[in-house]
Amino acid sequence: MKLLFEALLKFISGVILVSILLFLPAGTLKWTNGLLFLALLFIPMFITGIVMYLKAPDLLRRRLNVKEKQNEQKDVISYSGIMFILAFVIAGLNYRFQWVFFPNIVVVIGCVLFLISYLLFAEVLRENAYLSRTIEVQENQKVIDTGLYAIVRHPMYFATTFLFFTMPCILDSPISLLIMLCYIPIIVKRIKNEEEVLEKELDGYSEYKEKVKYKIIPFIY
Repeated sequence: MKLLFEALLKFISGVILVSILLFLPAGTLKWTNGLLFLALLFIPMFITGIVMYLKAPDLLRRRLNVKEKQNEQKDVISYSGIMFILAFVIAGLNYRFQWVFFPNIVVVIGCVLFLISYLLFAEVLRENAYLSRTIEVQENQKVIDTGLYAIVRHPMYFATTFLFFTMPCILDSPISLLIMLCYIPIIVKRIKNEEEVLEKELDGYSEYKEKVKYKIIPFIY
């Protein structure tokens, strides 16, 4: 029950926080793209949380832990937080003052890619029971090299990259998309530090790096 309460509290807090960041700058609750984004983001998140609570409570507990031990990762979290705040606030202001918008087809494609990315993210959670939100090596952890992990070393970041880049498309804010491009150097910094930790503390990770050459995107990076 403690785990369930913690999960629900963080979920509700997330809904409230994102709603404030979007709708307060927008000056109205009657923003279709904003409401659509909330639905696409939080309904799958709620379903995923319920499944983890019932099937993999330890994984849910690890996903709720956001207290990073690595100083470099604390910086990454701070930069990411600033990026999201700016992107959401600008999206609301963009709607309020009618600055610049995408063609409607971009919003549709963004919604589709967002859901596909969420499915990929869910598959990564299914494959890797050690998938914490913090950079750490857990007791009895082993290298996962099957499924998506046989293609790239960090499939979760592959999924989240598309998730984050499609968010401004759903919100119909090209300016927010430019802000979200800051995620590229942020995730590069996170991966660099994460791989240093894994090579040092996780048996077999160096061999896994030799086997799977690409970090996020096959044949590119």
